[in-house]
Amino acid sequence: MDRAATAAADTFVEDIYVKPQFGLIEFLRRIREDQLSVLIPELFCRNMTYARLLFLHSFLIIKPEYIEQVLLTNCVNYSKSQFLRHLLGPLLGDGLLISEGEFWRRQRRFAAPAFHSRHTADLIATMGSCSEAALARWRTMTQPFDIAAEMMALTLNIISRTMFSQDVSGDVEAVRRLMDIVVTLRLSLLDLLGFPEWLPRRQPKAYRRAIAEFEALVSRFLAERRVDGIDRGDLLSMLLTARDLETGEGMSDKQLRDEILTIFLAGHETTANALSWCWYLLAQHPEVEARLHDELDRVLGARILNFADLAELKWTRMVIEEAMRLYPPVHTISRTAIGEDRIGGVRVPPGALISISPYVTHRSPNLWPEPDRFDPERFRPAAAAQRHRFAYLPFGGGPRISSATALRLRRPRSSLRPSRSATGCVSRLATSSNQSGSLRCARREGSG
Repeated sequence: MDRAATAAADTFVEDIYVKPQFGLIEFLRRIREDQLSVLIPELFCRNMTYARLLFLHSFLIIKPEYIEQVLLTNCVNYSKSQFLRHLLGPLLGDGLLISEGEFWRRQRRFAAPAFHSRHTADLIATMGSCSEAALARWRTMTQPFDIAAEMMALTLNIISRTMFSQDVSGDVEAVRRLMDIVVTLRLSLLDLLGFPEWLPRRQPKAYRRAIAEFEALVSRFLAERRVDGIDRGDLLSMLLTARDLETGEGMSDKQLRDEILTIFLAGHETTANALSWCWYLLAQHPEVEARLHDELDRVLGARILNFADLAELKWTRMVIEEAMRLYPPVHTISRTAIGEDRIGGVRVPPGALISISPYVTHRSPNLWPEPDRFDPERFRPAAAAQRHRFAYLPFGGGPRISSATALRLRRPRSSLRPSRSATGCVSRLATSSNQSGSLRCARREGSG
């Protein structure tokens, strides 16, 4: 780069001004009740925007290079936001989703072996049996059914069996009550307006009761497992036997509780949302669905998927990745600036809220031609290699698709079609929307 170009780059300052569309009270109402409703069309064409809410400096970061600065190259300057800790801290404690620093690194060392590919391969059979049971039940249904509810039930069944080696259907209502409360939690006005940390943030009584109920359930599972002392090869056994390589210590019951709740609750809900939107998009695009069937028939025939098959399901992976581009399971990632920084030439003061919206970045016309169009071809390896690594971040850190996700679309022989339009009815937790319209689908005529 020549001297003039270097000087221009050094003096460049991103245009971050967006004309306010809502008054303060209306904005606060929308951001607490339906976050998608504040995403005006102009935002999708921008690289970065700024807003001031009383004491809070708030930045929305959209450009992949700026996202990379916050999440990777200068991540030491950005902590998990207090929004997340205040909302989910009482539930998830110091689990991997919320913890930071050396404690987070230690917990990651504990948990990493449980998610090694050799252990994931061992859990595939359990996932397959749960999926087969769901498909068998669907084939008996003669009326349309709620596919979002079915995906939630399926992923809950899978995570309970892979985590605890047992069916928790008897306790499923406690789980559902807790999830219903979690997805309707509202951001605190004190956080939205930047009030100091020492002011207490109160959580609803129903939330506290649901947490206590689920903690009792987890404590029961832990007590039963410690009594029998049997290594069942499930995720709970792996966490119980995990040892810190540096100290040789295992997890305390409090650490186990936090990681179990994080995996159990965060894992199954986001996967269920991703799968629900996959079904909807496949039903709207029969040519994509036909290619999916062809690939599954060619790779699997009539047998159940195994771990080695995942690498061969290339079109399946592309379909899932494109579905998560349009409807990312994690709609917002938030950080708090620890010290001063500059992003795009703009000063970011200490304490500023940094929001990264995969939903907005994934639909930016600067990054994705015809961004609202469903097109799995975007994820051919050659096309993906041309994009910045942070142009696609459905789970916050780039394209990470679990083996279970691929498995649950492994054999959709009972092809589904929508019984009514689901346009705009986005999952509440994935979008913080209260729109309650769900996907209702019926088995395709003549399917096997």
